[in-house]
Amino acid sequence: MPDVRNCRKCGKIFSYIGGVPICPSCRQQEEEIFKKIKDYLYENPGASVTEVSRELDVSIELIKRFLREGRLEIVGEEGKNLLLECENCGRAINSGRYCKDCERELLKGFQTAANKISQKISDNQTGSSATKMRYLHKLDYKRREEE
Repeated sequence: MPDVRNCRKCGKIFSYIGGVPICPSCRQQEEEIFKKIKDYLYENPGASVTEVSRELDVSIELIKRFLREGRLEIVGEEGKNLLLECENCGRAINSGRYCKDCERELLKGFQTAANKISQKISDNQTGSSATKMRYLHKLDYKRREEE
């Protein structure tokens, strides 16, 4: 059964498939805005977030979302901006949701979990944790027949 939601921007009902909960029409509008931002940054490299927002009449929140999605990046010295912070440790970042150190730790955690799951699946397939059998000695077998 599809997940039906109301668009966060326009309120229309749509079939949600993941990501930001906005309808296809609003998503298309945002893509057009992103293209305008991209073109502006191509012509004005190093423009500030406030400059882009003012010149293109785009909300800073939308620009921040594009930064969090990794579609835009703040240029300059890593960790010197005040606009975007790592969601885990709070360190200033230029793009995405996490700083490099936290990304590395998260990746290590995911890899450890994936390895554990993979090992369990492997164990189940080889029988190390599945139902096991053993050989009954003839005496045990005869005793069971007599019972």
